[in-house]
Amino acid sequence: MVSAQPAPPVAQTPPAPPTPAAPASEEAPPATVSTPSTDAATPLTEQEVAPALPPKARVAEKPVETIVRRERYNIAVLQALDKVTAETLRFEARVGQPVRWKGLIFTVSACERSAPNEPIADSIVYLKIDSQPRPQPGRPSPPSREAFKGWMFAASPGLNPLQHASYDAWAISCRTNAPPIPVAATAVRPPASRAPAAIPAVPAVVTAPAASPAPTAAPAPVTTPPDPTPPAP
Repeated sequence: MVSAQPAPPVAQTPPAPPTPAAPASEEAPPATVSTPSTDAATPLTEQEVAPALPPKARVAEKPVETIVRRERYNIAVLQALDKVTAETLRFEARVGQPVRWKGLIFTVSACERSAPNEPIADSIVYLKIDSQPRPQPGRPSPPSREAFKGWMFAASPGLNPLQHASYDAWAISCRTNAPPIPVAATAVRPPASRAPAAIPAVPAVVTAPAASPAPTAAPAPVTTPPDPTPPAP
């Protein structure tokens, strides 16, 4: 009966921890340190030296373009056409002075000529055209209606034309006043006190001269042929 019983379990012993290794002993530095030998640098030859790079080419600065302004004039030469009567007239209009021709009133604000650096030589006129019939005696003046306002080009009359049922107008050129004739200076006695002339607020309207009629040929003289019948004795 004793031999049939199981044997008691054997107690296991845990392994012992590893023992740390002893640090290695540091080696002492040598007592004397050897000095490195210095060799003399050998000079380089011209073949071994690379040539220096050439300097970068400087970009030429772009010249600043001078702004050339258009020359202005104080008189504009205009031409108008009456589509009903086929009458045409070329006249002058001073800057700021309204000019009437039939049912149109022209007011020029500026008149210029193209600058020398422009590709096309041209005359440019800035004007305003009002349509207003002539006032009839005993009747109030009819109101004016703006028919055109803007720039007109003499070289291109169809670029910005006047749109009117009865009239047509376009710019011709610009010009300036003739220089005054020099007069010899003479001693002039100053006049007595004179009141300054009043300046009108609105410039008066100047009427353009009417077109002169074409000259007609004089009628040929009528000659009576002689009577072939001899007089009675």
